Amino acid sequence: MRQEFTGRHMAMIFIGGFGIVMAVNFFMAALATQGFGGVVVENSYVASQKFNGWLEEARTQGELGWTADLSRGSEGRLQVAVAGAPAGVEVSAQLRRPLGAPETTDLTLLPVGAGIFASDEPIPSGRWIARVSIHSGNVRWTREMRLE
Repeated sequence: MRQEFTGRHMAMIFIGGFGIVMAVNFFMAALATQGFGGVVVENSYVASQKFNGWLEEARTQGELGWTADLSRGSEGRLQVAVAGAPAGVEVSAQLRRPLGAPETTDLTLLPVGAGIFASDEPIPSGRWIARVSIHSGNVRWTREMRLE
């Protein structure tokens, strides 16, 4: 015996379907917000006004001809190989996690050889984004690089 399809049945299908869609959306939104560590810029309008200055600063730094290569050295220490920079530069790095809970580590790198600088303590394993800064007098060179 067949049962008659009523408005109540249709309402249950709509409520069930939309309930599933909403549950999946809330679940995905919760996952997305847990993986975001915070604000990229406090005020996007102010950042847009500074953008051309940042481009000019990047061009100026590029004209210096300095380069830096990152690696994990012995005992898990951060190593930076600097090329093209004058002798006596100071090198520092700030490490931050690309995803998940915000975690940052500030490092001062010490010279360990010709153009090679290393952190004095090992860095935790995992992926990092390193903002490397090289200073020589009042000249500063900065780049962000990935460290796997």
